[in-house]
Amino acid sequence: MPVTPKSIPDVVKELWELLKAYAQQEMIDPLRGLGRYLGYGLAGAALLALGVFFLAMSGLRALQTKTGDVFTEWRSALPYLIVLIVVAVGAVVATTRIGKGNPKGDKGTSR
Repeated sequence: MPVTPKSIPDVVKELWELLKAYAQQEMIDPLRGLGRYLGYGLAGAALLALGVFFLAMSGLRALQTKTGDVFTEWRSALPYLIVLIVVAVGAVVATTRIGKGNPKGDKGTSR
C-alpha cells in the first residue's frame, strides 16, 4: 500500500500538537505536583514556627513567674536572654541536621 506524503501545514499542525502534549506531560503536570508539595511544606513550616514561638513564650513566662525573686531588678532581662539562647541553639542544631544522612536511611558502612 503506497503512503501518501502529508502536506506541510499538516506536518506543522501535527508537530504543534505533539509539542503541546509533550510540554503538558513533562512540564506542567510535574509543576502542579511540585506546587502541592511546596504548599504542604510551607504550611508545615508555618505551623512549626508557630509552635516554637508559643513554646518559647511559655518558657519565658515560666521563667518570669515561677522563679520567685531570682529575676528581679537588673536580672529581669535574663529570662529573655535565656529563651533567646535556647531558641538559637535549637535553630543551629536543626540547621546543622538538615541534609545530613543518606536519603535511603542506611548508614553506608561496609563490613
